[in-house]
Amino acid sequence: MDKEPSPSPPPQPASQSPQRPTPARRVNSSTVWLLVIFALVVAYLVFNGRREQRSNIPYKMFYEHLEKGNIEKIVAQASTLRGEFVEPPIDRKKKADKDGNPARFHKKFRTILPHTALADTGLDKKLRENVVGEFSAVRPTDSTVWLLVVYLGVTVALFAGLWFLFRRARDSFGGGLMTGFSKSGARRYEMGERPITFDDVAGLEGVKNDLEEVVQFLKNPEKFQRLGGRVPKGVLLMGPPGTGKTLLGRAVAGEADVPFYSISGSEFIQMFVGVGASRVRDLFDTAKQNAPSILFIDEIDAVGRHRGAGLGGGHDEREQTLNQILSEMDGFSQTESVIVVAATNRPDVLDPALLRPGRFDRHVTVDRPSHKGRRAIFEVHTRDVPLADSVDLEKLAAGTVGLTGADIRNIVNEAALWASRHDKEDVDVFDFEYARDKLLMGAKRDEVLTGREKLMTAYHESGHALLAWLVPSIDRLHKVSIIPRGRALGATQLLPEEDRVNISESELHTRLLFLLGGRAAEKLIFDEFSAGAEDDLNKATALARRMVTHFGMSERLGPVAFRDGDEHPFLGKEMAEPRRFSEHTARVIDEEIVRILRAASEKAQEILGENREKLDALAKALEHDETLNEEDIKELIGPPTPKPAEVGE
Repeated sequence: MDKEPSPSPPPQPASQSPQRPTPARRVNSSTVWLLVIFALVVAYLVFNGRREQRSNIPYKMFYEHLEKGNIEKIVAQASTLRGEFVEPPIDRKKKADKDGNPARFHKKFRTILPHTALADTGLDKKLRENVVGEFSAVRPTDSTVWLLVVYLGVTVALFAGLWFLFRRARDSFGGGLMTGFSKSGARRYEMGERPITFDDVAGLEGVKNDLEEVVQFLKNPEKFQRLGGRVPKGVLLMGPPGTGKTLLGRAVAGEADVPFYSISGSEFIQMFVGVGASRVRDLFDTAKQNAPSILFIDEIDAVGRHRGAGLGGGHDEREQTLNQILSEMDGFSQTESVIVVAATNRPDVLDPALLRPGRFDRHVTVDRPSHKGRRAIFEVHTRDVPLADSVDLEKLAAGTVGLTGADIRNIVNEAALWASRHDKEDVDVFDFEYARDKLLMGAKRDEVLTGREKLMTAYHESGHALLAWLVPSIDRLHKVSIIPRGRALGATQLLPEEDRVNISESELHTRLLFLLGGRAAEKLIFDEFSAGAEDDLNKATALARRMVTHFGMSERLGPVAFRDGDEHPFLGKEMAEPRRFSEHTARVIDEEIVRILRAASEKAQEILGENREKLDALAKALEHDETLNEEDIKELIGPPTPKPAEVGE
């Protein structure tokens, strides 16, 4: 569907507008504090390293050396004596050095006077007599005032810092600690040397034509305003996942050469009430400052769902965010060239106020590509892939009906990886066949079926395959396999021969025959059912219910649509909109569903019973070979029954 864009610079936050100073010129407060702390640590280490070394000795040792006359200097301060030895004594607790010299105390020492020494009146006389050098006493310093100042300063600084942080956090653009919660988080994508344009989007010609007018307005808004024309404020892209909605938004921005801001709807929502509305204001303000520009909101159904449909009432965060989006889109003036492009997979759950004219004026359906579109998508994604001569892109496009551009891209990538794993020079048709089977049926499992389980699975898949082969007006049988893939023990693969947008009642009944064919074969051969038909029953029941309640294909109920609330996405909405039909009608609906399924099952058993020999031959071949393609089945049981359109050709 899309081409690979050329490398571009990393996205920038939408909240950073060109008018504001760049982050390189701002002084980050956290960086300043880190530098201050680092300087204090370095200063402490330096001053601590320069501090003089002094030994702490016991008073007994001091007294002994005092009597020996080994004390050179003493300074008394309260109960602490600091002094110097004449000759530092030997420290017997430490080991000698490498040369055998004993370890000694430092020349300077410190000792604490005990209470008995403080009461000794003769200590002063002994100090004066035995100290070789100077003996003095100093008054002890009172640090109470300084400690009080430090404690009060730290407390006041702590409260001031907290007040400063909370004050800045209240301002959305103040740069405080919690500023990130109120920023939109949108990313601005730069165009780069090679911007994405409509030429990079394959298979969506109709959609590109609808968006061309938006591009022309962004390029030349005066052309439309001259005659009073109003450009759509919003464009809603609706379609299945993988169809290229995000790529289309970037292509519009690339064609118009304007700033492109992208954000997901879920990024507006946070645990704090009011944060989403603040992010919406920031996003729209940034877009207005850089107008003309495009705002792309992906998965808008995450925030734009029906209001009043949840259990939170009208005061929850999601609804406040939606209200802010509605008010911002109404706030655009006629001269502001800002267009909101949104994408969703579920347009049915969006709030009506969001879809009305004046907000999202234009609704563009981005559907799965047609045959021509799939061919163009294959050409785009195989541009850098070496292809073998056996690869026919026309056949690949015909065999991928219903797949999106993302699916096709995945098939090409899986085929290239599989070919690389087998050391091939190019990618051939078998690699694409493997990639398609892996996408449609799942990867192969390690389990191997044996015995009765393998035989029953072979008959089950043969029942599906034989009904698809014999009953007309059903998709073409492509392959049947009993190799476990994904969550299934076997698979029967059908390929539509053409793109379909509608289906008739007879084709739906034929599809029910195919779904119940495996179960009917088990009953015919083994006279019992297995649990392997669970998925078939779920699909058949869902199809029969839609035939009765949505398509009006029941003579007993008539042309009436019955919505039973199964598709409502919210619990609150189901409670507010209860079932709109009676219990008697619900019982009739169930009876009609059972009648349709019973009729399909009985007809499937009847057809398989009439073709028992073909069923046995197909099951035995499948049990032996495990996989049969269309040509193998034709050799076993003959050509398929022609379709109604083929009769008379």
